[in-house]
Amino acid sequence: MSRRAPAAFREAALMHVVLVGPPGAGKGTQAQLIAARLQIPHVSTGDIFRENVSEMTELGRQAKTFMNTGELVPDAITVAMVRDRLAKPDAHAGFILDGFPRTLVQAEQLQTTLAELDENLDVVLQMKIDDDELVRRLSGRRVCKGCGRIWHVDYDPTSVDNNCDECGCGLSQRDDDRPETIRRRLQVYREQTEPLVDFYTELKLLAVIDAMGTVDEVTLRSVQALLEARSA
Repeated sequence: MSRRAPAAFREAALMHVVLVGPPGAGKGTQAQLIAARLQIPHVSTGDIFRENVSEMTELGRQAKTFMNTGELVPDAITVAMVRDRLAKPDAHAGFILDGFPRTLVQAEQLQTTLAELDENLDVVLQMKIDDDELVRRLSGRRVCKGCGRIWHVDYDPTSVDNNCDECGCGLSQRDDDRPETIRRRLQVYREQTEPLVDFYTELKLLAVIDAMGTVDEVTLRSVQALLEARSA
């Protein structure tokens, strides 16, 4: 794909999009690529949290009190942060929201938030991928004990087993990347998101994307789904 978005892509850019999918499905990667091609902001809840905490906003200070004790940040704080970000001028013509909503309650609150901003959600892209492939993607990650660089035993291996090519230190596997932990996370994801998927299906907003294949293949499928949603 060229860097300059063609006319069809620019038409799709006037959209408000949510990406949902399990850990390891490539949501963040796809959101960044699509946002760059359509020249609209990639709104990541992870980035929103980090910015609010680092800038010590009122919402950031509230969130930090929960994060410091290992508690989940209440929906009210998360929704307020998302609302503040979506209210910025660059998000009016379109955005790709990644990492939110994760539950039915959050989805309902997002609808209310968009209505307050006089905006509508245009499409929800659900990234679908085989569980075994997800486990392979996530369990293959290795982290350098020295510089923190992330490698992958299949997709981005080091030249010497278990040693970082950049600093020479040893590699380790995070507890979260162990197969049994990943499968538990996938189970939790399903329990949380099944009602979410049903909600967006009823609103006729859901588009299922096959997330198997190369990054470019998945991007093409995602953009095609956006164009189809725009023309519907």
